[in-house]
Amino acid sequence: MTPPHIRVLVVDDQELIRTGLRGILRERYGFTIVGELDTGIDVAQVVAHLEPDVVVMDVRMPGVDGITATHALTRVDAAPPVLVLTTFDEDEILAGALRAGAAGFLLKGAPAEDLQRAVRTLASGGAWLDPAVTGRVLTTYREGRPPMRPGAQVDLLTPREKDVLSLIGAGLSNSEIADGLFLGEGTVKTHISHIFMKLDLRDRAAAVVFAFDHGLARPGDPRKPESA
Repeated sequence: MTPPHIRVLVVDDQELIRTGLRGILRERYGFTIVGELDTGIDVAQVVAHLEPDVVVMDVRMPGVDGITATHALTRVDAAPPVLVLTTFDEDEILAGALRAGAAGFLLKGAPAEDLQRAVRTLASGGAWLDPAVTGRVLTTYREGRPPMRPGAQVDLLTPREKDVLSLIGAGLSNSEIADGLFLGEGTVKTHISHIFMKLDLRDRAAAVVFAFDHGLARPGDPRKPESA
């Protein structure tokens, strides 16, 4: 059976960019663009109506910018993951997108294949941080986040939870982690729930940052799991 297409909402104020995204995220590649917006003003309402699997969000737009729209959207129950797509490699902007709840970011100069992989990764529950700027952005992200609560240490995790967190840091989805560690996907979800609770992590992007901070992942790590 052919898997269903990934439903994508594109939010970008430039028609030229939206045209390019239509060519990259085509049905022949397994995607369907279910809607387009040129501002972040009505994103939450449109998402509720169209139910996309992923939102591809520009940063600088008239009316409501991408970071503000991402912050509002990620506060909605069952909101789809947001991939921030921008021409700007300004660290504070991209770190701000993570703080707002984006599941990943990608520079617009990245190859088309990276955009396709990023959307697929987010649709399957993973996170995607563009390796070209990840190290710098994470440094800026750390500077602006609240202090981690006492006791939020990697030693609180079991060895298997560390394995799972390492693969989250590499950007893998739950199903990919399950395959790589020879676990059931339900077991992986249970491990992730325990990791978030033990480390007081808000979302998957925060888990990625924690994995980088504690040497469980590095910028440029492969996104395919190794055999356990």
